[in-house]
Parts: sequence; C-alpha cells; structure tokens
Amino acid sequence: MRILVLGDVVGEPGRRLVEAHLPVLRRELALDFIVVNGENAAHGHGITERIARQWFEDLGVNVITTGNHAFDVKDIVPYFQVESRLLRPANYPPGTPGNGYVKLHTPGGQEILVINLMGRVHMPTCDDPFRCVDAILARERADIVLVDMHAEATSEAQAMGWYLDGRVAAVLGTHTHVPTLDAKVLPGGTAYVTDLGMTGPYGGVIGMAKESSLSRFLKVKGEKWDVAEGDPQLHGVLVVTEGRKAQSIQRILKTLP
Repeated sequence: MRILVLGDVVGEPGRRLVEAHLPVLRRELALDFIVVNGENAAHGHGITERIARQWFEDLGVNVITTGNHAFDVKDIVPYFQVESRLLRPANYPPGTPGNGYVKLHTPGGQEILVINLMGRVHMPTCDDPFRCVDAILARERADIVLVDMHAEATSEAQAMGWYLDGRVAAVLGTHTHVPTLDAKVLPGGTAYVTDLGMTGPYGGVIGMAKESSLSRFLKVKGEKWDVAEGDPQLHGVLVVTEGRKAQSIQRILKTLP
C-alpha cells in the first residue's frame, strides 16, 4: 500500500499547498491512502468544519489528525462528534469529544487503523500515550496501523518509535513544524520519522510571522501571532507497506510555483 502523510498544515499558505499539490501527488505517486495533520489549518490554530469537509470531499483525504490545537476553533466540537475520520489525540482524558483513532477499509479491501497520540513532555495535560496505544492495539486489529505521534520532545517521539517497532507500520512525528532527517524503517519493520515538518510558510518562525514571534521573546507581552506568508513548502512522507510492515519511507517536499 502506498500512503502519503502530510505534516501540520499551517493557515492559508498551507491550505493552498495542499490544494495545489495533493491531486497531482495522488496521480504521480499512485496513492492508496492519505493522512493530513490539520490542527493548524485555520489561521494557524485549529481546524474548521469547512476546511475538513473540503479535504475529505474534494481532495480525497482519508483521515485528518490533530493535536493540542484540536479544539481551538469555536463550534468545532460537534463536527468532531459526528465525523469519525477527524481525529483528536486518543490519550486525551476520558469524556473528551471525538475519536482518537479510526479504522477504515481501503479500495483494495485492506483495513487500515490510524491512531492519533500526543506526547506529555511540555504539552497540555493528557494520559500516558504508551499505555493508551497498548490498550488500542489490544482491542483493535487491522492489516496496517499508522500512528501520528504529536510530540514536543524528540526523545518522546523516538521512544514511541522504538516502543511500537514491529507492532505498527509507521510512527510519524508531528507538532514541532521542523522537518527532521531521520526518516527510516526500523529493524522490526516500522517506518519512522521524528517530525514530518509542516506544510506552510517557512519564511517565519514555525509558520508564524517573524515580527509577532520575535515579540514573544523580546517583550513582556508579545504581539498576537499572525501566520507568515513567505517560502511556502509542503512536507510529508510516502510510506510503502508490504503486508503489515513498512517497505520504505521517502520524504516528500513541494513548493508553490
């Protein structure tokens, strides 16, 4: 199976990248399945129902993952409750609206399980992602399992990769918006990368305008964050699986014309 996973989409520049490249990538890479992290798609914070619906209905995205900004947009909670393909971290406390994982059937008849986890180091309060994923894997079976590990600490993301090596097809890091150079297939057959990088404007500071970001470090009270505009880049990976394990992982990088 050929699976494309895109890193955190940031604001309008990120959405333009997705709209411009996803239809072409689907053809060029002969994609079977697409996962996009959309937690920063709406003005850099959260996602709207309109954006999610467009990705599902018009662009053929199969699953949207999120993270600590999942519920930032007002009125998004009802959509999380009715759309099982829009995920929030599975290790949010019990009673949190929405789903932390989803199992879907591909056109080829395979079952694919996508799990959304969030780290605990320098992140909002959440339950243990390691015990959470163990519990999910104990009750759910699928031909292919993908994990979005939304983590601030590279050590926590790497630890999850080794923890799940051989049990899932891929552990793919999101959240820091900085692409890492460690994409590889681990010895047990799990594709891994510490961070996919973002799909958005690299001309700022992790997607935000330089001026507003610098004010956060230089002033007592920083300015409101605005999404940057320069140097838009799409970052993600193509994971190719054979059976339940990954055969290869390849970085994907695209820019706007």
